[in-house]
Amino acid sequence: MAEQVAKASQATLSARTAARLGAVQALYQMDVVQSPLPDVLAEFGSWRLGNDFEDGQCGPADFPFLRDVVTGVLREQLRIDPMINRALAEGWSLKRLDSTLRAILRAATYELTCRPDVPARVVINEYVEVTHAFFGDDERRFVNGVLDRLARNIRTTEFT
Repeated sequence: MAEQVAKASQATLSARTAARLGAVQALYQMDVVQSPLPDVLAEFGSWRLGNDFEDGQCGPADFPFLRDVVTGVLREQLRIDPMINRALAEGWSLKRLDSTLRAILRAATYELTCRPDVPARVVINEYVEVTHAFFGDDERRFVNGVLDRLARNIRTTEFT
């Protein structure tokens, strides 16, 4: 029984990891190509998820979770972008960052602010791993630092 629960938990984690990767890709596509939300969600819901990505598989994603993250970022963007800007080093702003990094930070900040069901440390770890799919160690450290600052401000009780 415990083994079945562990496998189900791992499958959910993997599906959510794939959903986070897909959400970042969708947000990037909307930012750079100006694709409308319904088109992007239709694309990711129908064929894009599960396609090859770099060395491995994106895998079967939790599409409702992906949709929640993408639509949530759009809905909350006016609230979360200033939060991210405050967490960046002096002289830096969200606009100066690479589009993919913006998508990663926005998706993670949405989860930190609006998904209390996901522990802050899980959010940080997951988006640092998503960063690894696109960038090297410098960017991973950067995302980790920004998300740690954000999480400690947004979810203070999880860090006391």
